[in-house]
Amino acid sequence: QVQLVESGGGLVQAGGSLRLSCAASGILFSINAMGWYRQAPGKQRELVAVITSGGMTRYADSVKGRFTISRDNAKKTMYLQMNSLKPEDTAVYYCNRENNYLTWGQGTQVTVSS
Repeated sequence: QVQLVESGGGLVQAGGSLRLSCAASGILFSINAMGWYRQAPGKQRELVAVITSGGMTRYADSVKGRFTISRDNAKKTMYLQMNSLKPEDTAVYYCNRENNYLTWGQGTQVTVSS
C-alpha cells in the first residue's frame, strides 16, 4: 500500500527552524523525484522544493537560501530543513512525487508567529 507520512511541523517564532520528514512506503522511493509542497489557508497548493533521484535540488524563489531538501533512500525518507522561517511560511506541508502524484498524505502543519 502506497503511503506518504509527513511529520515534524509545529509552532515556531519568526527566525526559527524546523525539520520536516516524509516517510514513504509502497513505492520504489529511490527512483522517484520527490517534492515538498505547501498549502496556506485560502491559497492553492504550491511546490516548495524538489529533489531528483540523483540528488539534484531546486527551490521556489520564496524559500531559496532558507530551506534545504534532502533524502535518505535507504530509509525511504525525505527531509526539509527550514531555517529563518517567516510568517508567510505558515501552511500545511505535504510531500509527494514531482509528477504523477500519489495519494496525498495528511500533511504537517507549520505555523510561524511574528
